[in-house]
Amino acid sequence: MGPPGAGKGTQAKRLAERFGMAHLSSGDIFRAEEASGSDLGAKLAEYMEAGQLVPDDIVVEVMARAIAGCDAPGLLLDGFPRTVPQAEALDAQLDRAGTPLDAVAVIGADDEAIVERITGRRSCPQCGRIYHVKFLLPENDELCDDCRVGLVQRDDDTEAVVRQRLEAYYEQTEPVIAYYHRRDRAKVLEIDGNGPPDEVTAALADAVTALGR
Repeated sequence: MGPPGAGKGTQAKRLAERFGMAHLSSGDIFRAEEASGSDLGAKLAEYMEAGQLVPDDIVVEVMARAIAGCDAPGLLLDGFPRTVPQAEALDAQLDRAGTPLDAVAVIGADDEAIVERITGRRSCPQCGRIYHVKFLLPENDELCDDCRVGLVQRDDDTEAVVRQRLEAYYEQTEPVIAYYHRRDRAKVLEIDGNGPPDEVTAALADAVTALGR
């Protein structure tokens, strides 16, 4: 968990690979649904492009289906839950499946650093690889190193939308962290996400290893 641009996606992929867990990203799942051309995908696109949180009932429906279809020995959720009702729905689903929630990793970062990170982000429309105009330049101008196609900026990566997303996070998602702090079934791991990605990865890995599960 953490604000948009805190590095959740990057760290989730690294953590899942290191500990042999399946990585379920709500953003990736939603974008795949959007690309499918379905009515649900069109609804998701409206909210995502406006920088708004997708309604709980839609999120829970999509993510519950993805979680139920995953048979990996370990599961890492990225971008879900984002509201207290979503967290409650996840608890209910995990209780029914007899699967414990071991930990909630919260990656923090400063607002202005987040705005700089997100607005400078560019992605390959073909393979999805992420670059940055300041921190992670491609080898050849604005072309993907792998696909050699032009990089693009996502519609929801503009400053106005990023600040809307931050407002939505503080209003609707921060209470989820308090919710988990009140729960005894999962350890809340507070991680500083302002440093270099490798340092954040090391801190996360150490915190997970210390759980001893």
